[in-house]
Amino acid sequence: MPTPRRAWTIWAVGVSAYIVAVMHRTSFGVAGLDAADRFDVSASVLASFVVLQLVVYAGLQIPIGLLLDRVGGRLLVASGALLMAGGQAVLALADSVPLAAAGRILVGTGDALTFVSVLRIVSAWFPPGRVPVMTQLTGLVGQAGQILSAVPFVAVLHAYGWSAAFGSAAATGVLVGVLAAVALRDTPSRVAQRPQDASIRHLGADLVTAWRHPGTRLGLWTHFTTQFSGTVFALMWGFPFLVSGEGRSEAAAGALLTLTVLAGVVAGPVIGVMVQRHPLRRSWLVLGIVAANAAAWTAVLLLPGRAPGWLLVLLVLSMALSGPGSMIGFDFARTFNPPNRLGTATGIVNVGGFLASLLTILAIGLVLDARAGGSSAQYSLDDFRVAMCVQYVMWAIGLVGILRTRRLARRRMAAAGVVVPPLRDVIAARRRRRREQP
Repeated sequence: MPTPRRAWTIWAVGVSAYIVAVMHRTSFGVAGLDAADRFDVSASVLASFVVLQLVVYAGLQIPIGLLLDRVGGRLLVASGALLMAGGQAVLALADSVPLAAAGRILVGTGDALTFVSVLRIVSAWFPPGRVPVMTQLTGLVGQAGQILSAVPFVAVLHAYGWSAAFGSAAATGVLVGVLAAVALRDTPSRVAQRPQDASIRHLGADLVTAWRHPGTRLGLWTHFTTQFSGTVFALMWGFPFLVSGEGRSEAAAGALLTLTVLAGVVAGPVIGVMVQRHPLRRSWLVLGIVAANAAAWTAVLLLPGRAPGWLLVLLVLSMALSGPGSMIGFDFARTFNPPNRLGTATGIVNVGGFLASLLTILAIGLVLDARAGGSSAQYSLDDFRVAMCVQYVMWAIGLVGILRTRRLARRRMAAAGVVVPPLRDVIAARRRRRREQP
């Protein structure tokens, strides 16, 4: 077993790579106005970069998961950092939309390599009971990359220009890539891991085996159902909804989005501890998070007129649970799959939330355009109310998937001798114990 100091050092290097990945991911968004001037394009064209990034990220998850099981996380983290650095260097020199798109594809590819690889390393270096909390911490600390893009990156952008800002981001990526290559280790064992068969037949067999296990699919549907609402709100439609729909100032909208991040920092460790202490009740926690999201949106959308400030605060607080809730999907992948198949299973799970986010972003945009005739200046609160109802379709699909795969997973557990007692029996037994106490 590794010493705690060594494990924490490995985690710090891995999470540093993820922080920089998030900075790369969000840097183009904070440079949106500068990008519009540099490339002379409309806002809709700039928005397509977000969709492009999500398509690349989600589409690569399963291939990367298969690769992760064969070459390990260290190589992929280092490669991802260098790919993102290359993408930012292309953006620093780009003067056309196709070249900028190529840069974002490189960034999306490197980004896709990073998170699942860091999670794989965390699972190897920390005791199983501590992994749920470490997974939450990794996801939350990584969001500090948004601060790097919003503060120092923007400062360089405004002081020294486009090329200097993206060039400095590229240099940071190279630094992190070298650090990961030198300092990261896939496992605490000094014995090199035996390479697995990389033939097409063996890759396909691993993918099919991971997919067929209902626990993997339970993780996918968990990620699908919990993540998309918060991601869609933060990445694309939250700011327009608050400003154009609810009539809030840009400063107030920014404050609400910031509150989402801060609340997630608090919620993540709490959810991690709950998963750690009650591993057989993880799905109930997932269902509770989905219910909180849906209930908050229902209250906002059904209320006549614009929502009061306190209700919007409750809305963003409920969506702050989305990111930590989606991490439970990775815990399902970890506990239902052997280590040699963990990367593949994690990649499958990670597709869920980003696929749901991509579909929801596109669907909301289509509904808004259909109601407003394609003019964003005409989006009203009623338009947003109808468009945001797309979320209920995604929640319904995800809940069906969760309930079905949970039943199958429990059946598989029962066959292995692990019985999950009904929740009502657990509550009744707890009440009896309390009555029996003197």
